[in-house]
Amino acid sequence: QVQLQESGPGLVKPSQTLSLTCTVSGDSITTTYSWWSWIRQPPGKGLEWMGNIAYSGSTYYSPSLKSRTSISRDTSKNQFTLQLSSVTPEDTAVYYCARDSPSLYWGQGTQVTVSS
Repeated sequence: QVQLQESGPGLVKPSQTLSLTCTVSGDSITTTYSWWSWIRQPPGKGLEWMGNIAYSGSTYYSPSLKSRTSISRDTSKNQFTLQLSSVTPEDTAVYYCARDSPSLYWGQGTQVTVSS
């Protein structure tokens, strides 16, 4: 059973960098053809795909967030991370990590609030 767990601060101040880690068990983030994503859901809004990292280490980002987003990984810890810079209150959301492929698994999500 693949399990994903998000971790990181629940409160970030405006203009700072939001940093979240996804710890994966039951699969390796280097498994061939696996893809690993970050998705968020602001309050009262729909899901927004932010970007992903492939088994190879290649990354892809949403065009609307590309200038502020970075996804990286630590294969020794089987973790991948999200960094979102210059946050504003509009970045307040529940943040999820997920495995897109070969089949879909989601973490439970973590609430991040941007506020001074």
